[in-house]
Amino acid sequence: MPALACCVDAAVAPPGYAAFIAGDSSLPAAVPFSPSTTNAAAAAEPNTNLTHWSPAHSSALYRIDGWGAPYFSVNNSGNITVRPHGTDTLPHQEIDLVKIVKKVSDPKSVGGLGLQLPLIVRLPDVLKNRLESLQSAFELAIQAQGYESHYQGVYPVKCNQDRFVVEDIVRVGSSFRFGLEAGSKPELLLAMTCLCKGSPEALLVCNGFKDAEYISLALLARKLALNTIIVLEQEEEVNLVIEMSKKLSIRPVIGIRAKLRTKHSGHFGSTSGEKGKFGLTTTQILRVVRKLQDSGMLDCLQLLHFHIGSQIPSTALLQDGVGEAAQIYSELVRLGAHMKVLDIGGGLGIDYDGSKSGNSDLSVSYGLQEYASAVVNAVRFVCDRKSIKHPIICSESGRAIVSHHSILIFEAMSVTAPTTPSMSEINLPFIMDGLSEDARSDYCNLSDAAMRHENETCLHYADQLKQRCVEQFKEGTLGMEQLAAVDGLCELVSKVIGAYEPVQTYHVNLSIFTSIPDFWSIGQIFPIVPIHRLDERPEVRGILSDLTCDSDGKINKFIGGESSLPLHELEGEGGVSGGGANGRYYLGMFLGGAYEEALGGVHNLFGGPSVVRVSQSDGPHSFAVTRAVPGPSCGDVLRVMQHEPELMFETLKHRAEEFCGQDHNAALASSLARSFHNMPYLAAMSSSCSLTAMNNNGFYYCNEEEYNAAVESVAGEEEQWSYCCA
Repeated sequence: MPALACCVDAAVAPPGYAAFIAGDSSLPAAVPFSPSTTNAAAAAEPNTNLTHWSPAHSSALYRIDGWGAPYFSVNNSGNITVRPHGTDTLPHQEIDLVKIVKKVSDPKSVGGLGLQLPLIVRLPDVLKNRLESLQSAFELAIQAQGYESHYQGVYPVKCNQDRFVVEDIVRVGSSFRFGLEAGSKPELLLAMTCLCKGSPEALLVCNGFKDAEYISLALLARKLALNTIIVLEQEEEVNLVIEMSKKLSIRPVIGIRAKLRTKHSGHFGSTSGEKGKFGLTTTQILRVVRKLQDSGMLDCLQLLHFHIGSQIPSTALLQDGVGEAAQIYSELVRLGAHMKVLDIGGGLGIDYDGSKSGNSDLSVSYGLQEYASAVVNAVRFVCDRKSIKHPIICSESGRAIVSHHSILIFEAMSVTAPTTPSMSEINLPFIMDGLSEDARSDYCNLSDAAMRHENETCLHYADQLKQRCVEQFKEGTLGMEQLAAVDGLCELVSKVIGAYEPVQTYHVNLSIFTSIPDFWSIGQIFPIVPIHRLDERPEVRGILSDLTCDSDGKINKFIGGESSLPLHELEGEGGVSGGGANGRYYLGMFLGGAYEEALGGVHNLFGGPSVVRVSQSDGPHSFAVTRAVPGPSCGDVLRVMQHEPELMFETLKHRAEEFCGQDHNAALASSLARSFHNMPYLAAMSSSCSLTAMNNNGFYYCNEEEYNAAVESVAGEEEQWSYCCA
């Protein structure tokens, strides 16, 4: 730092600064990232020390063993692998995520599927394991505590309404009567259809606000021999249920959602407590009971439902809420209702950051078995004390069921790194020539503070100097070159005294608003990790910036309270390729299987990702892609906003004929058609065309050569429309 003063006063620099004065502004080797330290000061050692880094270090650094167990780990090649059967996964059954990406993104000509990223990888084996693990946890708790009824869960389809997700849950859960929960008319139609192939005893729980049509549909479901329960969310709904059931001559099964006093204090607890959005107070419950009794329908009341919020952080809070609900359940039995089911709602949390903490919205301090044991114990205690028959225990644990089974994979396309000039690049006389008297004074004070090793004072005067120069620039008394030189000087000051944090911006081929909307809307943080090169030490820290023209389109908060993420240099930016990724740099967002797809929008007209369904197999790579669907094309997302791509194409084609002539018309039309067909995301130069078309109710993909051949074959047609509608 005294070198700054030397440049002005020709004073002799103290020991250790000679190289700096000579123009070498490099610093001593910074402290490397360690498995236990991920703060901004933890930089990286040079590539020569890569042999000292192992996949185990990366696993600890990114907390993969915390949030990922038992489904995700790092293999010896430094790639993230999936353990599709959890703890029961055998070594040869592990699936390398990089191999999935390669299979999916490689052109068809070399055996790939030709899909474009971003990509959602669905893992039905993981989904099956989550469902069976939840069922097993409750069965063990029931057996251990001598509980005299059973557990019978439902999946709330709002978490992920994807057809194959819901169908998988119904199929896998059929053997233990697992059902579905719906909160709207289209969700009810979805649930009715899927449960036609499920267990006859599976519950169909109808939540949400209801009108006459919703209630009629739910009653019709009962007529179709589906085990349907209409849950009253608002007091006035009971009148509609009584009226419509008599009109249709269908005896309903009714539930009540109670508004508990037990309150979840975290972000997800806003639906709990007396002022919560949903449910009936004790006064309202008593009025509903009287109305049902007066109508001769009190025997129809068979279920009590409550929900104290998602991500319940501890079993203590859980038991408090379940105990309160069990008391209400017992009172309803006393009042003459034919109660059978206690629906404890959602709230079974997952550990997003691997901390196993009960003091955060990102984590929970319990596992599946502890959760189930706490619920069973709380219900059994109240019912035994009241001499009430143990009810069927139902839960709506959507987040815990589907979060792990889906992985969002996207690519870092480029990086913007802050640059700091060396001392030899800063022309101090040039800077001083244009400074005001106050700015000159700040510079002199900065130089004096540097000689005295007063780092905080240096920062103060550097910032003050910068601000004065900005004001001069605004007034027109300082040129752009001088302002840039002052900026460089101030950055150099920060770097030399150790206050400089060189966080780089990685530009990713993704829309946060479409694929990770909860980060933008509520600040929900998900684990984001490179899926390869984890046998290398991460060289830099970075934030992620998406493709949208929006300042909120960035991720600058990560698990562990970090404001940046340890990352590797991109190939061509000083880094090396690794993990079989052909020089590309892939990142994965994990635990996002719930809500993100349903909530995502089309900001900047970026549609959803491509989707593949991957199952474990005995093949050479341990997996098989059983379904592949490309993401929405530009034409698809335009159509969502009421545009008509076919007409748009014709308009542009006629414009090309008018202004470009016949010689180039075919080529321009071909280019326009490709643009409508392609996904909105950036395409790598080596990737194949993402044209898609329907073929036997599936999708096939063509490369650019095949597309051009097809265009040429019909080029002579008068009304050529080469936009293939998927």
